Amino acid sequence: MTMQTDFVRSTASEPHRIRTRQILKSHPEIKKLIGQKNPTTFWVTLGCVVLMTGLAYLVRDQSWWIVVATAWFIGAFPAHTLFVCIHEAAHNLIFRKPEANMLTGILANLPTVFPTALTFKSFHIKHHAFQGVHELDADLPDWYEAKLIKNYAIGKAIWLLLFPLFQGVRTLRMKELAVFDKWVMLNFAVQLTFDVLIVVLFGWKALAFMGLCLFFSVGFHPLGARWIQEHFLTLDPEQETYSYYGPLNGPNLNVGFHNEHHDFPSIPWNKLPEIKKNAPEYYDTLKYHTSFVKLFFRFLFDQEISLFSRIVRKERGRVSVADQSKPDMELVQAQAVHAETAA
Repeated sequence: MTMQTDFVRSTASEPHRIRTRQILKSHPEIKKLIGQKNPTTFWVTLGCVVLMTGLAYLVRDQSWWIVVATAWFIGAFPAHTLFVCIHEAAHNLIFRKPEANMLTGILANLPTVFPTALTFKSFHIKHHAFQGVHELDADLPDWYEAKLIKNYAIGKAIWLLLFPLFQGVRTLRMKELAVFDKWVMLNFAVQLTFDVLIVVLFGWKALAFMGLCLFFSVGFHPLGARWIQEHFLTLDPEQETYSYYGPLNGPNLNVGFHNEHHDFPSIPWNKLPEIKKNAPEYYDTLKYHTSFVKLFFRFLFDQEISLFSRIVRKERGRVSVADQSKPDMELVQAQAVHAETAA
């Protein structure tokens, strides 16, 4: 077996703008879903914050093995749900006022120790706009990550275990993004205050529990397979984005509907299944995953999969000549809503 030494380079358009146009032309009824808000996400956020704070209180005086086990078997799930709530807030899909969404994101951030909600918004919107462009898409691993980890199980296990650190470091290459503003500073201030309160009221072990929940929820855990599911070339060397249709879409707020989300990023999580239901001919033909557990172990032990198993492109928002036909009115209106959401 020849070890992969570079990302898969593509000169083709990223697939989502093209499919959005096609779907809206074939199924204009989907347009009514664009721009909807789901305030229920706020209550999910509040419930998960209360749950994780309560768990931190309960394990504050327990043995370390209980703290770690509780974080892995229980705490990782609400922590991952909160990450999805931050994602929904980043797209302004909870409330109509952007400020209310940002405050909800800051609330969702509290039990995960590190102030990332508002900086995530900046990087994530660029991921949608410039999928596969290395200097603008922070979802792509760095070249040093891929070269360091290679395709061995132990390297990939360490990468998953330390995933939040790797993801944080890779944002340093996003030199074109100005991420610090008054909202980011508010996020930092509120998070620091919360962390100090947890230590003062519950102790350091409670704060460590919350940190472990974060690392497990996005890393060395079946939930961490979500990052492999979304854009790694695991099932088809030419399919850039994959959805997951399985039971964890319940606690994960349909985050597995990833092709649907990229095609329509201004539709909230509770409406994503309706996209697939209304336009099955566009999604049933795509490969998809049904098990995070299976994918987790396959990623670890399949040497055909490495961090280089990603598509990269140089063109920013390029649309191929074959797809440069005049867009229909529905697409123009949809893009206007998308732009408003990303603002």
